[in-house]
Amino acid sequence: MSPEMIGVLGFVVLLSLIFLRVPVGIAMLGVGLAGSAVLNSPNAALNIMTGQVFSISTLYSLSVLPLFILMGNIASQAGLSRDLYNAAYALVGHLKGGLASATIVGCAGFAALSGSSIASAVTMGQVAYPEMKRRAYGDRLSTGAIAAGGTLGILLPPSTGFVLYAILTEESIGRLFMAGVLPGLLLTALFVGAVTLVVHFNPAAGGQRLQDEGGHRRVALMGALPVLSIIVITIGGIYLGIFTPVEAAGVGAFLAFVMAIMRRRLTIKGFVDAVRGTMETTGLCFLILIGAMVFSPFVALSGLPTALSGVILGYSSSPYVVLALILVLYLFLGMIIEGLSLMVITLPIVYPVIIGLGFDPIWFGVIMVLVLEMGLISPPVGVNCFVVKSVAPDVPLSDIFRGIMPFWLAMILCIILLVAVPGIALMLPNAMF
Repeated sequence: MSPEMIGVLGFVVLLSLIFLRVPVGIAMLGVGLAGSAVLNSPNAALNIMTGQVFSISTLYSLSVLPLFILMGNIASQAGLSRDLYNAAYALVGHLKGGLASATIVGCAGFAALSGSSIASAVTMGQVAYPEMKRRAYGDRLSTGAIAAGGTLGILLPPSTGFVLYAILTEESIGRLFMAGVLPGLLLTALFVGAVTLVVHFNPAAGGQRLQDEGGHRRVALMGALPVLSIIVITIGGIYLGIFTPVEAAGVGAFLAFVMAIMRRRLTIKGFVDAVRGTMETTGLCFLILIGAMVFSPFVALSGLPTALSGVILGYSSSPYVVLALILVLYLFLGMIIEGLSLMVITLPIVYPVIIGLGFDPIWFGVIMVLVLEMGLISPPVGVNCFVVKSVAPDVPLSDIFRGIMPFWLAMILCIILLVAVPGIALMLPNAMF
């Protein structure tokens, strides 16, 4: 059997294990170890595994993961999401469907604290859904806004997806963080536009509009200033070169802890839960990375990336046609495989193709993360939709999936704009370096 066929067989076994609910990290570790043993030798495979486990576990740049995750968990336990939601409503509440738009903007703000799509959807959903239900908002718009808003969690920095992409491709975490800022803001604006259009064509979906006085708006904005200051200090510090991403994560986690203590919103139990959640999420991310680092040498030994690169590059003379095929494939696979898992499985093959096409790897990282986020709200898996179902148990899942369609189309438009104008993603990282 040729090395290429062994590589294909390895992918078949890997996907079979994942569908049998074997943890992705364990599946990649097992397949990578066995494949390397067959293509090289058992001793070489064991050396790869032990070396990669040690190198990943001691990699300084990965300290950014637990620190940013801890910052988001502390913010969630301390109830700081309510401050962000109130401030978001003060900013966009005057628009049609103001509560739904406030949910989108609030998710964007919380994303800059947590870096997690699911955490953003759960936290903001618990705050926003009761308010929208009380104001007679349509179930489809309410749940769709929460599910779609949560997807901003992996695009706006700090982003777990960008950290994993940076480690797997040896790109700069700081550049990727900065590259996600403008696309994240653009997508937020497109989501708010989608809410406005939905309410324009179906006014009943927008529920009852609130009449807020200017004084209330000022109070809400002032209440969110401390939370917003954490976001500005951490992300602004990276952009200005004051902090490295790891240092910014440490500063952000410390400031979130101090703020929660000063406001007397963090109990001992809440702090313990935040630390426990951080350890669980960090352990899962490290397991996936270790599995990916053992699986990647097996893929390289099989010669599969070179063979597939030749086939794909020979399919069309237009780089953008090949890019479109790759993105459509990611969109399809994202409907059945969790996004981060899909990233670590496919990058060893896709990344050489992208480099061969002459595309900027930082720009492609943003595009890839955005397409994977579409999988979070796409049936039949649509993880964010199931998360919103837990927040709104009385809403049929079919209504939730229908509710995300305007936002799904907004994500398609965002991808088209990023492909047409790469500077949207590259302007800040290029200015930073």
